Amino acid sequence: MALNETGSQALAQPQILYQDEALVAAYKPEGWLVHRSSIDRHETRFLLQTLRDQVGCHLYPIHRLDKPTSGVIVFGKSGEIAARVQAQMESDNTLKQYLAVCRGYCPESGTIDYPLPPVSDFRHQRKRPKSELPRQEAVTLFQRLETVELPIEVDRYPTSRYSLVSIQLKTGRRHQIRRHFKHIHHPLIGCPKYGKSVHNRFFTEHFGCARLLLHASRLELDHPMTGERLKLEAPLQGSFRLLMDQLGWQV
Repeated sequence: MALNETGSQALAQPQILYQDEALVAAYKPEGWLVHRSSIDRHETRFLLQTLRDQVGCHLYPIHRLDKPTSGVIVFGKSGEIAARVQAQMESDNTLKQYLAVCRGYCPESGTIDYPLPPVSDFRHQRKRPKSELPRQEAVTLFQRLETVELPIEVDRYPTSRYSLVSIQLKTGRRHQIRRHFKHIHHPLIGCPKYGKSVHNRFFTEHFGCARLLLHASRLELDHPMTGERLKLEAPLQGSFRLLMDQLGWQV
């Protein structure tokens, strides 16, 4: 498979997926911060500020997606609405579904029930040794959708295998999906912290795909005012979408 020259150029932009008097749901591209943060003081792209300009009102964050993760995210138009939805998202009443590409052929389906210690991006919160930090319940469900075996030696094997996985979060710990898939020895492609650099470089050089291959594809929740079930979806875009086409994978 040849490098797709347009892969690295297919940069997605924020899009409003749903809006009413209470909520705004949007597509967050990879590489964007949700809001200004000391995590990356040099970043100039902030989803919250961009959406405020588009909708013309103040917005309140409800949940977050890491900077390298793309997909659907929701904001409240008032602090009260945001608090209601936050409480709902901490219960079993929401569906949080992701797509990811991992190294190897992962099991066809499974549950990763593995408590995780808290992690932080801020240096002043990293003073305590990890062994002293209390582990938090963390549960991830997954189902393998597609596989591919490439006749290329990337690591120590003559061929290289990868899986497309649908993932459902039952808890919302920091970096939960990336840490859980590392735990089961199927790290996500494009993750510099919990992945393998040799595979990350291969996807960059061979497919023109230099991003973390993790995408928040679907979010379901009850509307905080009407009780109506909202089903919010964010199709793949950019280099992740092009990669799917190159590998012949269907979603």
